[in-house]
Amino acid sequence: MISQYQESLLLSARTFHSGPMDTTYEDVLENLDSGIMLFDEEGILSFANKQMYAILEMQRHSILGCSMVHLLSHIQLSRFKKKQLLRGYRDLVCKVKPKYEFVDEYGRYWRVTLSAGEQIKGYSLITVKEISDYKLIEQTAYQNDSLAMLGKLSASIAHEIRNPLTAIRGFIQLLRPHLQQLGKEEYAKIILAEIDRANDIIHEFLNSSKPSVPQVGAIPVSALLKEVVLLTESEALMKGCQINLHPLQSELIISVDVKQLKQVVLNMIRNAMEAIAEKADNELGKIEVGARREGAEVRIFISDNGKGMDACTLDRLFNPFFTTKENGTGLGLSVSDRIIKDHGGCISVSSRINEGTRFVISLPLTH
Repeated sequence: MISQYQESLLLSARTFHSGPMDTTYEDVLENLDSGIMLFDEEGILSFANKQMYAILEMQRHSILGCSMVHLLSHIQLSRFKKKQLLRGYRDLVCKVKPKYEFVDEYGRYWRVTLSAGEQIKGYSLITVKEISDYKLIEQTAYQNDSLAMLGKLSASIAHEIRNPLTAIRGFIQLLRPHLQQLGKEEYAKIILAEIDRANDIIHEFLNSSKPSVPQVGAIPVSALLKEVVLLTESEALMKGCQINLHPLQSELIISVDVKQLKQVVLNMIRNAMEAIAEKADNELGKIEVGARREGAEVRIFISDNGKGMDACTLDRLFNPFFTTKENGTGLGLSVSDRIIKDHGGCISVSSRINEGTRFVISLPLTH
């Protein structure tokens, strides 16, 4: 049955050799780093190079003779790739867009383009090229532009807002005894809390544009994680979360700025608490914190069973000003990423919607 179905989809191998393409051009196309598919005027696939078969993860010549409709129902083609082919067909053919871009199941970026018309004798040429490197450069350039703009903005904010806030805070402190007599002390508390919150936002702007030079010192990873968990344990309990600190199998020493690294881990734990709070079900919130050795590095992990994130959010997670929080500044993870990079490390993240998120901080060990 299956063999009959495949035979109905595929033409004989002669289709591949009998086309109008010169063998020299064919050899050139075979060795391009882009995937190539050539459909004839009747919409039948007459040529595909080896790179295209590698992209589709299919055997050589297994789809020659297929129309696009047959290709979308081919038993050897994965469900994900069928989905991307269909979306590409809609964008390029139905909507007549010049290109179609997507991210595959391995996190790689691809660009699909379509060429058709009299210039190629009625044939349709589909080109698929990996653009992951271009996307990385684009994102880096965007981030650098954002940070440059942030530097100018933060300097102005620090000068124009901090001085008035300091004066207001001082006068509220002077008025506090009078408000106590009137039974309105809570007004003073609210005003002072809001002033402090405004100062914290300004501090985040300043750190994100010009983070201070790390004051490096050797510290055991276990001691740092214990201290951070102690600082956040009571807050987690109030929010219905449980923090589990995994014991380390051996003592791991890193040379870092303790204050800066605490800031990073605290930020991630508090993000985890918020992700758990925003989850719809009543499942007990759990935050796992620990570390392990990987070669010459230590991997510190913070994972939660919160609401998770989609691929679009993950792509923009470390961009300045990007936030999914109603009252967020979008600077916490951007600053954290800068701090870890200044220490010669990196941050990776994985997440699934309604399953949770896992951050991993990689830092070099002190020998």
